[in-house]
Amino acid sequence: MKDQAEQLREIMSQKKRGDPDGTDGVLPDIPPENQKTSNRHSGGKTRIITVTSGKGGVGKTSLSINLAMAFAKTGKKVVVMDADLGLANVNVMLNMIPRYNLYHVIKKQKTIKEILIETDYGISIVAGASGFSQIANMSEEDRKDFINELDTLSGADIIIIDTSAGVSSNVLDFIAAADDAIIITTPEPTAITDAYGIIKILATEYDTLNMGLKLVVNRAKGVAGAKDIADRMIKIAGQFLNLKLDYLGFVYEDSAVSHSVIRQKPFMAMDPKCRAGICVQHIAERLNRSKPREQGGFAAMLRKIFGFSHNAQKR
Repeated sequence: MKDQAEQLREIMSQKKRGDPDGTDGVLPDIPPENQKTSNRHSGGKTRIITVTSGKGGVGKTSLSINLAMAFAKTGKKVVVMDADLGLANVNVMLNMIPRYNLYHVIKKQKTIKEILIETDYGISIVAGASGFSQIANMSEEDRKDFINELDTLSGADIIIIDTSAGVSSNVLDFIAAADDAIIITTPEPTAITDAYGIIKILATEYDTLNMGLKLVVNRAKGVAGAKDIADRMIKIAGQFLNLKLDYLGFVYEDSAVSHSVIRQKPFMAMDPKCRAGICVQHIAERLNRSKPREQGGFAAMLRKIFGFSHNAQKR
């Protein structure tokens, strides 16, 4: 089965060949659902949720976008930041071609407010770029300016950070500095192994006490199978890594998801009552009921990630 990144690349190739919507006439035009959201900030500090995975193709970006929409439906102001250093897919999955991205902010050509994109789905996005890799070479003054720019996003209720897959230092730092870190796996043995691998590295390199690690099983065939995977990972993490891992929930294997990828529209907009959509709404509700760990807000997270207290979280 093709992963989402491969499907997206095929869609973009079809568009270049002249197929206007990349569907080859398979699906009818489904208008996006009207969203009723509020831009009123709740008054509390911004909650930072990092979504990551041990390997690519497990649905990380899809969950980030649709989870953001589930939060937005409750009246929260939500921003999705694409922090994938290689393949930035958030804008592709929303059928958007941003003119500017984080690279232009790093180069001081644009401000965050100028690159922030309002979507038709009640959420805003910050397009990613490989520019994050240049942060290490920035002067301290330029880095402070960049952090101050990013901190203007703290007017949001929730910022969801869609990281790249794998165990790069950027990914690990985003996980360690977030209020909640969601690790996604699928029932495939390679995905489970890679998810455990990223958890093991976190347990080895970082102070994981109260880190807020949460597991989501995507593309699940059923409730029992997903819970079995989660129970095994929770048991192993506790027994061998002395790490608390919470089971946040699962998302059903659902044809609505693959259709949404092809259409480049979130399934929460196309069919919010599909099986995957209901699962994502339940995950958002569980996160709403849970208390995030106290991390000091978005600015504190940025300082930890971008070098001002890089070792603060590490043992």
